[in-house]
Amino acid sequence: MRRCLLILAHPRRDSLCGALFDACASSARKAGVECRELVLCEMHFDPDVHTVSPEQQALEPDLLLAQRDIAWAEHLVFVYPTWWGTYPARLKGFLDRVLTPGFAFRHLTPTRWDKLLTGRTADLVTTLDTPIWAHRWIYREPGHAAMARATLGYCGVRVARAEFLGPVVGSSAEQRRHWIEQAGALGARLAGGALSAAQRQRAQGLSWLAALRLQFYPMTWMAYTLGALAVQRGEPLALAPYLLGYLCLFLVEVATVFLNDWFDQRSDRLNQNAGPFTGGSRVLVDGRIALPAMRWGIGLALGGAALSLLALVAVVGNGPGAAPGRVAALYAIFAALALAYTVPPLKLSHRGLGELDVALTHSAGAVLAGVVAQGGGWATSLPWLLALPLGVAVLPSILLAGCPDHDADQATGKRTLVVILGKRRAVRLAIVASLLAPGLAAWLALTRPELARLLVWGATGGALHALWLWDRLRRYTSTGNAMPERIDGTLVRALSFTLWFCVPPLIALW
Repeated sequence: MRRCLLILAHPRRDSLCGALFDACASSARKAGVECRELVLCEMHFDPDVHTVSPEQQALEPDLLLAQRDIAWAEHLVFVYPTWWGTYPARLKGFLDRVLTPGFAFRHLTPTRWDKLLTGRTADLVTTLDTPIWAHRWIYREPGHAAMARATLGYCGVRVARAEFLGPVVGSSAEQRRHWIEQAGALGARLAGGALSAAQRQRAQGLSWLAALRLQFYPMTWMAYTLGALAVQRGEPLALAPYLLGYLCLFLVEVATVFLNDWFDQRSDRLNQNAGPFTGGSRVLVDGRIALPAMRWGIGLALGGAALSLLALVAVVGNGPGAAPGRVAALYAIFAALALAYTVPPLKLSHRGLGELDVALTHSAGAVLAGVVAQGGGWATSLPWLLALPLGVAVLPSILLAGCPDHDADQATGKRTLVVILGKRRAVRLAIVASLLAPGLAAWLALTRPELARLLVWGATGGALHALWLWDRLRRYTSTGNAMPERIDGTLVRALSFTLWFCVPPLIALW
């Protein structure tokens, strides 16, 4: 980090905050950091917003200079006293005037906005007379919450460190010297970057956690376990092949989501409706993970999947009724289908086949993987029949997840089924699938006595859940209603719908 802007927000220059400010700036410069300074009590500007919106009010020259300095800086240091639990009026007025729409943020809809100051960090240094413990645990740090989350965080600035110095009232000269040295140490550390090594490691770990998108993995695990239990028919699972088989599936799924991020960067960058279930993890388009690091991640996931498959084949090959070739073939086929979702040359999600690919791999693919890992055959009817209503139940969530992505996918030439059909017809298809899945489960329970105890509760609960989901989806099919750009709540309903075709059979087989 080489560019730092320090902002003194005490209304008096000759104050303890002023001494802290000077110590921090001096140490940062000695450490080789290029620093600029803003002293609010020496700036001339109206702290009040008189127009309907702040950007409509002309900025005074000092505020124009402040915006240029903020845009220039990689790191900001705010030094101010805490008064009445928060910061002085001068700082509030400065923030009201300088962090304007179009400069610090941009509203896209009433509930979505772009953070225009991303990539910057900040330190907050504040003095206070309240005991630190009381400020933190009784008053709950209202000023810090306002600065770190409601203001700087809203604009994309990450607060790296907050120093609370006090109580100032009654403090000794020695204590004040210690605080000034503490401010100097804070400035000196900026030569090594705003974030500590632990903070950088934590941020990197959270980025990889976001890239994994773990919210989608339980479905695969349940379907896999369903297949394994269906083979054993009340007997204990063969633990080693069970764990190795799921490890292989897990790593294939990791590679799949990483590759989706890699090949969907164009559409993800355009996507204004990204959420926990749509638009990818965004770790690449936001720059949280570098492309070379992601390439290594993809390679490790694929290599780990291949090694776990080899280990699984070796373990299965030593068991009774061994068929290692069958295991290797099935895992390889379904892994190829999973990876082909976005990977060239097939790129199934670009050809209107991605939704069907996901439904197949997350139902029949996962169930059969559990079957063969336990020594069963994939030609028997039981796993396919269990996977049939499950695969149909997966379709609503996949179709609905494509609706927020529709505009970005269409703009980049990605021909998902939702792009081909249009959002309204895709929702109608999701309704049909949600009603068909419990219908299939009920039909199988009635016509195949051996499946009755496995599917009856799924058919009943799934039918009620389908009606609950239909109640939400029918609003999107009417020509008089516009479909919301974000439908996270609806997607939760659709994803939880699949549980009816996994959890009751799992309980019955356990």
